[in-house]
Amino acid sequence: MKKLLSILLCAALVLGLAACGAPASEPSAAPATDVPDPTDAAPATDAASGELEKLVVGASSTPHAEILEALKGELETLGYELQVTIFDDYVMPNLALADGEIDANYFQHEPYLLNFNAENNTELVSAVAVHYEPMGIYSSSKSSLDEIAEGDIIAVPNDGTNEARALLLLEAEGLITLKEGIDASTETATILDIAENPLNLEIVEMSAQNIPHSLPDVAYGVINGNYALQAGLTGNDALASESAESDAAQTYANILAVRAGEENTDKTQALITALTSETCREFIESTYDGADLLKIKTAKGRLHREAAFCLVAPVRFRISGRCACRSSL
Repeated sequence: MKKLLSILLCAALVLGLAACGAPASEPSAAPATDVPDPTDAAPATDAASGELEKLVVGASSTPHAEILEALKGELETLGYELQVTIFDDYVMPNLALADGEIDANYFQHEPYLLNFNAENNTELVSAVAVHYEPMGIYSSSKSSLDEIAEGDIIAVPNDGTNEARALLLLEAEGLITLKEGIDASTETATILDIAENPLNLEIVEMSAQNIPHSLPDVAYGVINGNYALQAGLTGNDALASESAESDAAQTYANILAVRAGEENTDKTQALITALTSETCREFIESTYDGADLLKIKTAKGRLHREAAFCLVAPVRFRISGRCACRSSL
């Protein structure tokens, strides 16, 4: 019995020594995917799902939404999935932006934005000027302004900034005279600012989007470029329009608007990059009846590129001080 116990004890001792001398097992190597590669350039994607980050921009249907739709590929390369929300008026897109429902909007010029801020206590700013749409005078019953008659009815937009712009165009065409001091820098003006009206024209104020549809009921209508495009009107249909060389072209360039303080966010900068890209320029030139390049400044105030364009007007490119012209389509 004692001999058996001795044998068992010896065996246990040998096994114990063998266990103590065995090397500890190495932990299994972590999968390569768990180790980030610092050389990988990560776009603005959702880290958990790898999906593109959503970017929501409000716009009027023509031309703004069309331009944005053409830039979806550009924004995808920058890591964003663009969602365009179309608005039919000039009020709701700014309210939606102020309320945080959208990331930016693209439909208005800066004088309108500044006036909207003052009237609605909002804090929206221009991130970049993108393009210029000349306001024009149209008619469905007359072929020129030479046919204007005493007492004719002329429809103009009823919001302060666009009404001022319309009245300035009527003055430029010699139809009325405005009070001294009313010019392109004037934020608002109304029919009360008319100093002389030799033909006793009846200037009727109405919503800008309704003027194209009201042309059969008036002698002439002064129409914003985007609403003219929506109504199927072209530069050739305009009896008169703002000159691409005018102060209006600089003052009323359409802008990308964002909330104050968000001018330099990644989303805003991605939109600026797309809206001032060659893709944008080529789409504009091939799609619309004319383009005129204007100087664009970014939110930081630097000259970003000469890439803004003028719709429904003769094509005129101004690059590095050189000007090359070609006729409109």
